[in-house]
Amino acid sequence: MGWRVGTPKRFAGARCGPRREALRCRRMASVLEMTREEFEELVAEALDRIPPELTRLMDNVAVFVEDEPPADRPGLLGLYEGTPLTERGEWYAGVLPDRITIYRGPTLRGCRTREEVVEQAEVTVVHEIAHHFGIDDERLDQLGYG
Repeated sequence: MGWRVGTPKRFAGARCGPRREALRCRRMASVLEMTREEFEELVAEALDRIPPELTRLMDNVAVFVEDEPPADRPGLLGLYEGTPLTERGEWYAGVLPDRITIYRGPTLRGCRTREEVVEQAEVTVVHEIAHHFGIDDERLDQLGYG
């Protein structure tokens, strides 16, 4: 599909969905170095690995990378903001896109190797896309994407 992952532009009016704070990678004293562009590429690659039959069902959603989450949520790896597909009705028209944000800083601080970053980025992307489909945190935990 060739996803374009970019720097977010702020918009108002989105409803916050469930948030992900669990970190699968171990915390280390040193922070893994990776440029923002490299991290954005990893997120785009993770999006490309989502099966096409699922990406075709995604509707009105944009994916962004930010360096850091909000100050009150320092361990947040990803965030879905919007209206899940399962909650949309006839009223859903003319709204801003849902927003998935993947946070680079906490991911890099929690991983020791590039391979761990790749794995964590993919888990986080799948987790947030699942929220777009209306899947809650409890079910994601059961599926191994908690």
